[in-house]
Amino acid sequence: MIGFVSRLFLGLFSFQKPESETPVMWLIVGLGNPGKQYADNRHNVGFMAVDAIANEFSIGPFKAKFQGELAEGRIGDQRVALLKPQTFMNESGKSVGAAAKFYKIEPDHIIAFHDELDLAPAKIRVKKGGGNAGHNGLRSMDAHLGTPDYIRVRLGIGHPGDRDRVHGYVLGDFSKADQDWLGYYLNAIGANMPLLLDGKDSDFMSKVALSVNKE
Repeated sequence: MIGFVSRLFLGLFSFQKPESETPVMWLIVGLGNPGKQYADNRHNVGFMAVDAIANEFSIGPFKAKFQGELAEGRIGDQRVALLKPQTFMNESGKSVGAAAKFYKIEPDHIIAFHDELDLAPAKIRVKKGGGNAGHNGLRSMDAHLGTPDYIRVRLGIGHPGDRDRVHGYVLGDFSKADQDWLGYYLNAIGANMPLLLDGKDSDFMSKVALSVNKE
């Protein structure tokens, strides 16, 4: 009888916190523009990456919050918030700054996925801090977070070769030829997110590159 009472007593005080009370450890941001007309643009590959992560780990549904679309869930044992700012690219920082403040997340636990003209299509690079290279979404994040020292995942979309064509190129849809690698690329980003959260940046990049190259 004593053993049963002891187990009952311990059980009452060893319960786990409800999911809603577990603190969010990472803010994962995809940069892009809202609206169906922009959905398939090269500039929206950050949104696409976050959608792939949500799909891989069954995170969702997304709901309107912080001037963006937000979903909470888990990647492995880490609780995350996925955010797609709906402020248009140039004002992305408003949404990111509000979410970071609400969750009390430091910059080194914020990851931004964004398009990168200076990387060939299907290439990927991870870096912390640095300049924004003229990317308006990053510039806005720098301003609203008060620092550039967050993690950026640079998603290669290639360069049109002529500076005057850049605007139309990034706001253009991925081509039919791009479809040969884009799906594998995005799926690999989602599948390998645990490596990125564990600080294994090189392994993450290698796994993504391998998934594209073998197809």
